[in-house]
Amino acid sequence: MTINCKGQLIDLSQPKVMGVLNVTPDSFYDGGTYKDKTNILKQVETMLNEGATFIDVGGYSSRPGADFVSEDEELNRVVPVVALIVKEFPETLISIDTFRSEVAKKSIETGAALVNDISSGTLDNKMIETVGKHGVPYIMMHMRGNPKTMQQQTNYDDLLKDIIRYFGARISEAHNAKINDIIIDPGFGFAKTLEQNYKLLNQMELLKITDKPILAGISRKSMIYKTLDTSAKEALNGTTALNMFALEKGASILRVHDVKEAMECVTLFNQLKSN
Repeated sequence: MTINCKGQLIDLSQPKVMGVLNVTPDSFYDGGTYKDKTNILKQVETMLNEGATFIDVGGYSSRPGADFVSEDEELNRVVPVVALIVKEFPETLISIDTFRSEVAKKSIETGAALVNDISSGTLDNKMIETVGKHGVPYIMMHMRGNPKTMQQQTNYDDLLKDIIRYFGARISEAHNAKINDIIIDPGFGFAKTLEQNYKLLNQMELLKITDKPILAGISRKSMIYKTLDTSAKEALNGTTALNMFALEKGASILRVHDVKEAMECVTLFNQLKSN
């Protein structure tokens, strides 16, 4: 199970870690932390040294109820950061976290290697076509509505069946656009209640029917800190516990704020599986 990132084949049969770099003022956990070049480069270097295969750069907070950000503002946030990382760490595989085709296009042209789209192309009808033209891997996530409205859209006939049906349609469209490398993200916290998040995680292996690698993005989310009656800042231990469970359920990529701890999960998981 490999994906082609800028000519480099990444083997996802061994789980990989994606480090989150939010260049937004309002992200739920690290909003406003990475505002200048020094802080950004220091964090990227730390995540790469700790073992991250991918760095996921995002300029539009997708937390529930997040404020609207104009396309120009998002471009101004992320494109210079992609350029900065490419200049300082040219081998880095940068994922651009956006649902806008123009942001994806300009980021790829600047050096990004993957597109990570929370909407699977449903919020910009040019996204699938754009990714296909540029020949990069595409991470498609399950969501309903948009970050402002998604938590009002949590009624499902059958949660897992509905998600599998959704991915079936989105994958078909992506294949028609000549997108070769597709990764699916179940979308923990997106148009799902707390209980639905746990049901989804507990049955995540059912998504293997899509025959695509699975990305799990659980890191420090409310499904952890609300269950533990704590905060995002106190949710690292809970994140580690659920990341290990996600690996057991078939995750090929862990998308995290804390790379070191996620890599320890992967190392221990690999040791378990080798015996």
